[in-house]
Amino acid sequence: MIATIGDNLRALRIVVFAAGLSARLGQPKPLARVRGVRLLQRTCRLLEPFAGSSRLIVVVPPRASRYRTGLDVRKIDFVTNRRRESGLSSSVHAGIKRARFSAAVLLLPVDLVDLTAADVARLISRWRGARRKVVARRVRDHPATPGTPLILPRALYRASLAVRGDQGLRDFVRWLPAEGVRLVPLPSAALDVDTPQDLARARRRAPQARAFCTSR
Repeated sequence: MIATIGDNLRALRIVVFAAGLSARLGQPKPLARVRGVRLLQRTCRLLEPFAGSSRLIVVVPPRASRYRTGLDVRKIDFVTNRRRESGLSSSVHAGIKRARFSAAVLLLPVDLVDLTAADVARLISRWRGARRKVVARRVRDHPATPGTPLILPRALYRASLAVRGDQGLRDFVRWLPAEGVRLVPLPSAALDVDTPQDLARARRRAPQARAFCTSR
């Protein structure tokens, strides 16, 4: 099923944000390991079946040769963000510019350690029925609030480049008209890794997160 979805969605590009400073974590998030697998490695393995004939777009910092370890680089388009000190928005700009010819782009951070293929498929399925709308994760404790992962249609690419500093796409989407946004429950996207405590919790929960391996 996953392979079929990927083959039929050549118009959808996927962007992974992996260029953050990781100041709160104290180490680069993409290289942090959970049960021996780096977060970037896990995320790319999970998403590759959904990319179809397109390569994943991964936004990385300068001098990021270590980020390529353990990855099939033939399936990944690495985009260097030389302005990452200016905040998350710089990665948003870099990713969307690289995906500018696509009909839509699926955007997500590298640190959604519990994310499952089933939830990614659910998000894409909802987008297939509403291709002109933003389709985003519904934040569990705030039902009207969009979160990542999210799918942005091409019609909004130019407007999204107005985000600045640490403003992310969640803030951008929050101000869009409600009729232009569809929110989808994605329980596996609830845990991200921002702090050492988050990383320790992710490692304790790792056996549950191995579900991504079943999609390969």
